[in-house]
Amino acid sequence: MADPTIKNTALSQWIDEIRAHCEPDCVYVCDGSDEEYDRLCASLVAAGTFIRLDEAKRPNSYLCRSDPGDVARLEHRTFVCTSNRDDAGPTNNWADPTEMRSKLAQLFKGSMRGRTMYVVPFCMGEPGSDLAMIGVQITDSAYAVVSMKLMAHIGRHVVDTLADGDFVRCLHSVGAPLTPGDQDAPWPCNAEHKYIVSFQDDGSIASFGSGYGGNALLGKKCLALRTASLKAQREGWLAEHMLIMGVEDPDGKTTYVAAAFPSACGKTNFAMLLPPDGFEGWKVRTIGDDIAWIRPGADGKLRAINPETGFFGVAPGTNEKTNPNMMAAIQRDTIFTNCALTPDGDVWWEGLTETPPAGLVDWRGCNWRPDVGHPAAHPNARFTVSRDRCPSIDSMAADPKGVPISAFIFGGRLSHTFPLVFQANDWRQGVYWAATLGSEATAAAENQAATRRDPFAMLPFCGYNMADYFAHWLALERRLTDAPAIFRVNWFRCDKNGAFLWPGFRQNMRVLKWIVQRVESTGTGAETPIGIMPLHDNIDWSGLDFDRRTFEALMAIDLEEMATEIQSYGAMLDRFGPRLPSDFVTIHRTLLDALQRTPRDAAAARTASPRRH
Repeated sequence: MADPTIKNTALSQWIDEIRAHCEPDCVYVCDGSDEEYDRLCASLVAAGTFIRLDEAKRPNSYLCRSDPGDVARLEHRTFVCTSNRDDAGPTNNWADPTEMRSKLAQLFKGSMRGRTMYVVPFCMGEPGSDLAMIGVQITDSAYAVVSMKLMAHIGRHVVDTLADGDFVRCLHSVGAPLTPGDQDAPWPCNAEHKYIVSFQDDGSIASFGSGYGGNALLGKKCLALRTASLKAQREGWLAEHMLIMGVEDPDGKTTYVAAAFPSACGKTNFAMLLPPDGFEGWKVRTIGDDIAWIRPGADGKLRAINPETGFFGVAPGTNEKTNPNMMAAIQRDTIFTNCALTPDGDVWWEGLTETPPAGLVDWRGCNWRPDVGHPAAHPNARFTVSRDRCPSIDSMAADPKGVPISAFIFGGRLSHTFPLVFQANDWRQGVYWAATLGSEATAAAENQAATRRDPFAMLPFCGYNMADYFAHWLALERRLTDAPAIFRVNWFRCDKNGAFLWPGFRQNMRVLKWIVQRVESTGTGAETPIGIMPLHDNIDWSGLDFDRRTFEALMAIDLEEMATEIQSYGAMLDRFGPRLPSDFVTIHRTLLDALQRTPRDAAAARTASPRRH
């Protein structure tokens, strides 16, 4: 039965409405306790959804295998509903809110028959903080409940914090009702209908048919980005798809930066970066690896929080070289999804070790050999783990006031044209570089047209017209006394044979140190038509023999190639029509003029002064 101690009248009424409409067998209000988590995990093991891993190898950890048709976020089934189609903009899938509500009402009718309806009060951000947002997710997925336990504050204390206040209504069903005698699937979902919908008129969220993380954990991308981004625009702050990290120097001074990368660009690895040999005394502290809420303070500086309490990371490619801190975090108390299972009760994925162990069972539950022609783990296999398990977590990670942001870093996956790092000349130009961010597909080294434009790495997550989003970023500068510097990075530039010029991973600390030096007024560089770039001698090469010729190739700007690249942005920007800020047209033309005026042999000639405050 529903918890009679809930004093929030609106919440009690909503629970009753959904119970009557979805027709579950019973209703359970989650308390968020460890005992509840253990009990639900045990029920998932009994249902065949979870496999308990070997207690000695992975204590208190589980593996689950999703339905093969339910393995990732579904951008093409994700909709933003606004009464005016232009308010959603050309980058979102738009739907009329009245029509979508009618369609979903039919799908949700009786969708929870034979199942438990879980009520999950959750808080993104620290409960009681002015920066936090409270939601309530109603779901028929125990997998969603235990995952939310790791990713957000959930349970009774959230209800107590809510009191009579408003909350974001988040409704989720796997869309697989049961009748008496039905055999439930280990991973129930709806093969025919899947919808992930943000109703921007009232801020509510509905997800139907999918049990996968990004579609089912509604506090994550749905609330913390699509819903929060519109709220942020209206209230004068930012909700961003960004990591937050602190860089501590040997004297104990910490500089905080936020960074945005599209998928497959090493965002989590960067957030947990371990400095290389030769950087004794330097430390990187993790605030978050995925989402940042950033607000101007009374002092005119930006402060950021990570509203999540855990990590929902991609497993393939994660190993002791790429991310030793994450490897330490997932040693225990972790939920793994769509990884391979070893004969001794552990998990494995491509990139974990050079040679796969013998006797693997793949993510579909089939015996696997290296010659079968497909990977043992799904390419989007995941782990879900609390941030408390991460050895690099910053002591400020749970501070409700947030941390001061001194720089923004944006990076895509580009094999050509863009250098390793450069600093925008000013805030307006930096916003332009972030808005034109792009990443190549796997074959992009052979086909440069395969670049996908992903402005601010927010393409799937901005809950309103991105032209208005660009304008919001531009206008924010007027509220700041010391706007953070903006940088672009590119770890993936290749030589003519397609080999990466930069070693990446831990060596990215060298670029990060230069960025910190720039914002702390100690770093120098060279002025170029696109911004300020470091010269070879401006980078700390301690512990690494990186020759000057390779570095110059990595940083080279081909003026004609760059001009062609910038000209190509015109088609993307034209999509926004008259809502595109006029500043963008001006910046676009100014950059092209600068490239045309620059002599070919002087693209990086003048030394730039350290950044002033």
